[in-house]
Amino acid sequence: MHDPAPEALLHPFVTGQVAWPAAPALFLRARAGTALCAQAPRTLVCEQGFRPAFDALRRAGFAARAPGEGPRGEAFPLVLVLPPRQREEARALFAEAFDRAEAGGLVVAAMANDAGAKSGQADFEALFGRAAVLAKHKCRVFRAIRGDAADASLAARWRALDAPRPILDGRYASRPGVFAWDRIDVASALLAEHLPATLRGHGADLGAGWGYLSCEVLARCPGVAALDVVEAEARALDCAKANLAPFRDRVALDFLWHDATAGLPRRYDFIVTNPPFHALPGETRPDIGRAFIAAAAEALKPGGVLWLVANRQLPYEEVLGARFASVRIVAQRDGFKVVEAVKGR
Repeated sequence: MHDPAPEALLHPFVTGQVAWPAAPALFLRARAGTALCAQAPRTLVCEQGFRPAFDALRRAGFAARAPGEGPRGEAFPLVLVLPPRQREEARALFAEAFDRAEAGGLVVAAMANDAGAKSGQADFEALFGRAAVLAKHKCRVFRAIRGDAADASLAARWRALDAPRPILDGRYASRPGVFAWDRIDVASALLAEHLPATLRGHGADLGAGWGYLSCEVLARCPGVAALDVVEAEARALDCAKANLAPFRDRVALDFLWHDATAGLPRRYDFIVTNPPFHALPGETRPDIGRAFIAAAAEALKPGGVLWLVANRQLPYEEVLGARFASVRIVAQRDGFKVVEAVKGR
C-alpha cells in the first residue's frame, strides 16, 4: 500500500538536514514504512491509536503504545507528527505535539498535498512560528523549534478540540476525525432500520465506531444478553464506551480495541457490521470488508447470523456465498445493501 507521508517525514533525516537526538524521540500517529525501518532508532516511541498500524509498528520492532499510555509530563527533544486530514483533529494533534516537545525541542510534521497539507502548514506555523518547509513525494514536510514564537494560549484552545462532545441534540458523544463523527451514517441507519428484534444471546458489533449500531441493537433487541463492541480506532472506542453506558446494568458489555480482520477471540450468536473499505492513506480497500466477513463466519456459532450493510457495488457476494449456508439481500436503498447471512449448522 502506497503511503507517502511517512516516507516524506523521514526525508530530512535521510538527507542529514536533521539528526536523531541521543535521547528517545516521540512519533505521534506513527505509521511504519521503509524509511522508518531503515532510518529510525528502535528507541523511538511510537504512539498510534489505530490497531492495524499499532500492530505493524510492533512487528517492525518499535516501542509502540496507545495514546495516553506514557508517563504524565514526559517531554521529548524531537516530536514527529503525521496529522490527519480532519482539521480540528489535526489541530488537536499539533497541540499534543506542543505539549510533548520539550522547550527548544524540534517538531516535524508531514502531510500529503491532497490531504490538507497547505492548511496544515498554516496551522502548524500559527502554533509554532515560521517553519522550514520542503516538498517530497507529493507531500509537504514542515518543522520548527518549540521556542519563544510558539503560542501556548492557542495550544490550550486547540487541545480541547479532541475532547468528546455532544452530538445530535445530546443523544450521543463523538469527536472530530471519527468516521461520521457528527452524524448517523446513512448505511448504518439503513441496517438499524432492518435489524430484527429477535436477535438474542451474545453478539458483536464489528467496526463499531462511536457506537451507534451497538446502541440500536440493545435498544431494539431485548433478548441480547452480552455484546462485544469491536473497534480498531481507540478514539472512537472511547466514545462508544460513553454512548453505551446506559445499557451497562442490563447487558454484559466488552469493549475490544481490536483489528477484526485478524480474527475474533470468541464465538457469537449474531454479528452486526458496517465494515470500513478505506485504509489509513485513503485507498479503497474492499479486501477489508471481505476479511470482516471471513472473521464473522469463523466466529459465529452454527446457525448464527451476520447482519451486514455495504455499498451496493462492493463485491462481497462470493465470500458470503462460500462461507454461509444462506444469504439474502434484505433491503437496497441510497446505494447501499443490507444482507442477512446465516451460518450452516
